[in-house]
Amino acid sequence: MATSSKRDYYEVLGVARSASADDIKKAYRKLARQYHPDLNKEADAETRFKEINEAYEVLSDNDKRTMYDRFGHQAVGGAGGYDPFGGAGFGGDIFSSIFDAFMNQGGRTGGTSQSALRGSDLRYHLQVSFEEAIFGTEKEISFQRPEPCGTCHGDGAEPGTDLVKCSKCNGQGEIRTRAPIFNMLTVVTCDQCGGSGKMVAVPCHTCKGEGRVRNTRKVKVNVPPGVDTGLQLRLRGEGEAGMRGGSAGDLLVAISVREHELFQRNGNDIILELPLNVAQAALGTELKVPTVGGEEMLEIPPGTQHETIFRLRGKGAPSLRGQGRGDQLIVTRIVVPTKLSERQRELLGELAEEWGSEPIDKRDGGFFSKLKDAFGM
Repeated sequence: MATSSKRDYYEVLGVARSASADDIKKAYRKLARQYHPDLNKEADAETRFKEINEAYEVLSDNDKRTMYDRFGHQAVGGAGGYDPFGGAGFGGDIFSSIFDAFMNQGGRTGGTSQSALRGSDLRYHLQVSFEEAIFGTEKEISFQRPEPCGTCHGDGAEPGTDLVKCSKCNGQGEIRTRAPIFNMLTVVTCDQCGGSGKMVAVPCHTCKGEGRVRNTRKVKVNVPPGVDTGLQLRLRGEGEAGMRGGSAGDLLVAISVREHELFQRNGNDIILELPLNVAQAALGTELKVPTVGGEEMLEIPPGTQHETIFRLRGKGAPSLRGQGRGDQLIVTRIVVPTKLSERQRELLGELAEEWGSEPIDKRDGGFFSKLKDAFGM
């Protein structure tokens, strides 16, 4: 059996056999930049570069590394070993052409379709007052987001230096592997360059090669009338900047409405509790009641009971779809006094004698059944 003259892959990368995946990756990046033919003009630079790339391709793959540790170069395509890109197998050229056509790979230059990456969406929590939710408002918000680096203009390379061809995919942006059975071709995006086919040789001093920096962004948010807690507004293009010319993500603004001291909301209807004393409820009265649009006169008929519901049409929240407004529902609360003057106690005593021990009429239904009727539920 012929013996391989290849150098030990661990020795090529200058790492111990127990090196972690991160250690191997760091060593590879350092050596790849050092011996890249576009940067190093020494006579053996290209040979060293190919050797470094071959070592990394094996040691960065857990399965290949395990086979190499056990059986050496021949187990992973070394001298005299299996060539994963060869035509060996079941009619290689025929199956190759079939699968190439099926995968639409014929004539593809590679790399360009995966190079542009859209930026991620961002989320922002915006709290508004009850009135702002009803009438709408404009808010200026401030947040941080990744934006294209102004020094390198987003490519991650130090000004005055060029991007270099990715060593792992040879500038194609994708890795092609042909399986021995049926000679099937698989194509995956290169995990080293992210599909761009290019690598940063000298990282930008501002963004450290990322191509993006975090900046504070201020934008104005138009909150439409009628919003409620849970609504989400989408601001197109205000999210994270894209990579390698990709479009920016969106900013998702989640709305929450602060509680009001008087009003509650149910859909587009607004609920107000109205306290009445015993005399007002029994004799009837006319009162000014607050609404979100100002005070309105409300007539309370004699004999009004506790939890009676009155409806003011069109005094609720506007519909987000522009289809009118809800109503304001006024729920009465009969308030029993806890402190009485002597005169009040005397009058109530006379009233009690007048009423005697006759039972109070029972009301049909409870408060929740009235609310269901009021809401049409």
